[in-house]
Order: sequence, then structure tokens, then C-alpha cells
Amino acid sequence: MTQQSTEPQTVAEDAGEGSRQPAGRSWLDRYFHISDRGSSIPRELRGGITTFMAMCYILLLNPVILGSVQDVKHHTLAQPALVTATAFGAALCTLLMGFIGKVPLALAAGLNVSAALTTQVVPNMTWPQAMGMCVMYGVVICLLVVTGLREMVMNAIPLPLKHAITMGIGMFVALIGLVKAGFVAPGKGTPVTLGLTGELSGWPVLFFCFTLLLIFVLQARKVPGAILIGIIAGTVVSIAATKFGGLTDKDWGGAPPALHGSAVSMPDFGLFGHVQFGGWDKVGALSVGMIVFTLVLAGFFDAMATIIGVGTEAKLADDKGRMPGLSKALFVDGAGGAIGGLTGASGQTVFIESASGVGEGARTGLSSVVTGLFFAACLFFTPLTQLVPAQVAAAALVVIGSMMMSAAAHVDWSDRSVSIPVFLTVGLMPFTYQITTGVGAGVIAYTAIKAAQGKWREIGPFMWVLTGIFLVYFSLHPIEQWLGVK
Repeated sequence: MTQQSTEPQTVAEDAGEGSRQPAGRSWLDRYFHISDRGSSIPRELRGGITTFMAMCYILLLNPVILGSVQDVKHHTLAQPALVTATAFGAALCTLLMGFIGKVPLALAAGLNVSAALTTQVVPNMTWPQAMGMCVMYGVVICLLVVTGLREMVMNAIPLPLKHAITMGIGMFVALIGLVKAGFVAPGKGTPVTLGLTGELSGWPVLFFCFTLLLIFVLQARKVPGAILIGIIAGTVVSIAATKFGGLTDKDWGGAPPALHGSAVSMPDFGLFGHVQFGGWDKVGALSVGMIVFTLVLAGFFDAMATIIGVGTEAKLADDKGRMPGLSKALFVDGAGGAIGGLTGASGQTVFIESASGVGEGARTGLSSVVTGLFFAACLFFTPLTQLVPAQVAAAALVVIGSMMMSAAAHVDWSDRSVSIPVFLTVGLMPFTYQITTGVGAGVIAYTAIKAAQGKWREIGPFMWVLTGIFLVYFSLHPIEQWLGVK
């Protein structure tokens, strides 16, 4: 059964519907089905702006994650080029979602995908090869959507493991934020330590704590755009403390945040098209396959849940989670992985912050077009990102991680056959600094426990295959030694 056959036949399904609409409405209304979905152009404009304000922090965070890691050839990505790539990727993919998917969903560089790139991919290959991996995983997702295999994959992986993957990535992203802020650092005699003596060390860490606490307070009070407001406030406090408090380069551990020259500049497309396929001899075919699979996990399942969740909030989905244009939205999301690789920004995926625009009344793709245009405008204001300290931006990573932990509410912790695989998945991702390890441990534990309980049918053929793959993956080194390969 194909994806198209699972979608409900609604009035607002495709562009061809425009011929059935009454005359007298603007082409904008007819193309995006604004009236049919009970919306208006002002509501769509307001929703698009709100979504942009809620997620534009990605312009700061993605360069922080990608820009601080060297590849195997000791190359790093330039900050201005990263900001341009992040803005361009978000603008292009969000515009495509608006014009093709026609739903109020915005895309940008997925922090989970970026985290996987920096911790599991780049240490083993060059940046162009890593971006090639993004293109590959994007193509895989598109093929899954087109062939209808998406449903098979989604149904094969147990729901608790899907929630565990989301939570594990959230913990992983939060740990990355804590490390980049200097709140958690390598210790002597222990794996990690808080500062040097159990106390916060340095002004930048205090700015991180101020920003983090402020965002949490604003979120608890349900203030729209809490993350962006927190980052701006943390930046203002940091700059004021540096200027009037006499903080020096020594206090910052480097150059303090400052605007060098004009706030306006031309985009730096230096990373665009730097993609390489092949040259993975040192990595190995199995490792390449597992990396692509990890990126698919990082970018696919969370996106699926986000699309359905936002669609339901916008009252576009039925009681079975089906919504008009779902296959198109999924395809654009998959294409975002490839587009992100080509632009040099890492895989693009739908953002849960799209729900903020829906809360303001957005119901159609017009709001996505508005959000995409705002991201496009940011291409010319790259220097402004130099004002934001990395410690302040890192606070948002911890916040995002805490938001992803909400999936814990859907796990039956009293069922040990569920809670043990979930625990291993969630715990091992941050503790080992590898997403693949957490997923693999969870899959193997789930299969082993269910088999021991005699519940063979609950496992399913795909899970058995997946378990075998991960067993080989974890045993790869001793197998190579046994065979004399290494």
C-alpha cells in the first residue's frame, strides 16, 4: 500500500482543488487553501513570524556545534560560512515545505543530526564526506516515503524505543550544551567534574547559568519565544559585564563577544556544494552503513512525530494521524537531509517550534513561506551572531534537551521489558557520546528480553534483522581480529 492511499481525501488536498473553489478569492487563498482551513492571510503572516522568532536560535546553535570540531584532516568549518549555510538551508527547505507541502511546518538544521555528525561521523572522515552522508540519508528517507516503506519501518520499531531515541538524543544534546558552556568538563580521577572544586568557575559559566534559568522561567510562564528572549538577554548581560565590569580575554578564555565592523554583510557560501562520496576505505562499509542508519534514526522518526503532532494541533489530521499532503511533507523533510548536506549545514528537519506559529493561527503553507523569507533575510546579517557568546547559546541546547525528555510520559516504566531497553537507549547515548551505541543497546535488549519471555511475535522480522546488524556492529573489532583483518 502506498503512502498516498493512506491519506484522507479532503477538500484542501492538492493544488488541483483550486478549480473546485468558488470564484472571487485571491490566488493566494486558492493556492494555499487559506479559507478552506478556516484561516486568513493576517493569521498566516502572524503565525509565520512567530515560528521564525521561536526557532531562529538555530542560527546561533548550529554553528556552535559544527564549528568547534576538527575532521580527520584537522579542518574546521568557518563560522560565517556556517551561519550562511544554516540560514540558507532553513530558508530553502521551509519555502519548499510551504509551496509543496502547503502545511505550517518550518525546517532547519536538526540539532540531533548535527550532534551525530560531530561526535560519530567527523572524527572518522572529512567534512565533505560527512556532508555526503547527509545527502545519502536524505535520499534514503525520500525513497522510504516514495516506496511506502516508511510505514513498515515505523511500525516495526516498538513505540517505547521511538520515545527512548527521542529522549536519548535530548540528553545527548543537553550534555553537549553543558560541555560547550564549561559547566561540565573533563576531570582528574573522575570522568567529569563541575568546574575544578565543585564550584562554578569563570564569568562565562555564570552567563550560561543566568541564560538557562531565565529561559526555564519564561517557558514555565508560557512566554512566546522564550529561547530567543533568553539568548538576547544573556548576550546583553554578557556584553554589559564585559564593558562595564572590565572582563578581559583571560576571563573569557579567548576574545570576548563583540561586533567587528558592520552588522550587515554579504552571505558566505564557501561551504555550498562541498560534498564528497567515497574515500571511506579507512572507515569500512559496515561503519558507513551504520552511520547512515544513525542519521536516518536521528532525522526521520522525530520528524514524523513532529509533523503529525503539529498537524493535529492545527486540526489538519484525523483521529488516525492522517493529514492532507502528508506524503509531500514527509518527502520535503527527507529532501531536507540532502539539501542540508549540499549547503554545508547538516540535515534539515521539521522543528517542533512550528507549533508556536500554529498557536497563533497558522493553518497553511503560507506561514511557512513567511518563515522561510525571514530566514533568507538573515543571510545578510551574519555578523550579528558574533555578539552571542558560545556559553549563552549553549544554554539553549540544554533547554532543547529538556523539552525532548517529555517523551518519558509515554513510557510504561513499570514494565521491565520496556523500561530496561528504554533506560539503556537513553543512558548510553550521553554516557558514551554516541547515538548509535544507545540505539543498538536498546534494540538488542528489547529483542533479547521479549524472546526470553516467549513473546516472539511482538519482536517482528525487521527487529530481528536490526538486532543482528547491531550485534555484528558491536562485535566488529573482535571479529576483525579473529579474521586477521586488523
